[in-house]
Amino acid sequence: MNLKNHEHQKDNNKEVSKSALVTGANKSIGFEVVRQLAQKGIYVYLGSRNLENGIEAVNKLLAEGLSNVEAVQLDITDEESVKNARTAIGKKTKTLDILINNAGIFGGYPQAALDSAITQFKTVYDANVYGVVRVTQTFIDLLKNSSEPRIVNVSSSQGSITLHSDPAYKYYDYKAAVYLSSKAAMNMYTVVLAYELRDSNFKINAVCPGFTKTDFNGHRGTGTLEDAGKRIVKYALIDKDGPTGKFFSEENNPETGEIPW
Repeated sequence: MNLKNHEHQKDNNKEVSKSALVTGANKSIGFEVVRQLAQKGIYVYLGSRNLENGIEAVNKLLAEGLSNVEAVQLDITDEESVKNARTAIGKKTKTLDILINNAGIFGGYPQAALDSAITQFKTVYDANVYGVVRVTQTFIDLLKNSSEPRIVNVSSSQGSITLHSDPAYKYYDYKAAVYLSSKAAMNMYTVVLAYELRDSNFKINAVCPGFTKTDFNGHRGTGTLEDAGKRIVKYALIDKDGPTGKFFSEENNPETGEIPW
């Protein structure tokens, strides 16, 4: 994978930069998150299912003057791929400060509760739920070596059971049984993970980037990639007094950001 050792890319007088891994990061929101983290001086491993696409994305950032980014082949639905990525990154650094579980899929239409096939559920859950679990469990040892470990699980306000039970919710009529339930399941994993690590320095939250115009929704979204990236990066960089085990969607709650599960 030709990853550099970011711990040695520094002047003797400078501290080692923080490091981050972003999954599904070769395009759209994931790519924007990598860009914003790199702009803040963080060394970012850009996870991409297809390594060539990842390298192409890195080259775009290099053209912007961002050299602290590297591509790593990472298919979150492939156990071997996740383990290989951990081995490759582990050879370069003993510490990972930030994990952003961004990769996910929608699963296509239709998504009716009575008609969606079990195979459709399995495919979406394999990415949106099991993929998050795979990556988190595989990289948790590197994260535990950080003094301020942060995990952001990229969610969707559409995964809120409370909101989707409320006829006043603006997306109330946009029901998708497979995708929505997968995000609700990932949200519960976030709650339990934060609980298990409650006595540590970990801060673990689920963050909705908003209805962003991307390939994911056929560019029907209304938000910008820049705003989506900022919302995720914000919780990747929260300080020791920041929240953990919470669900945030600034699109739905501009004041505090927090929304109900």
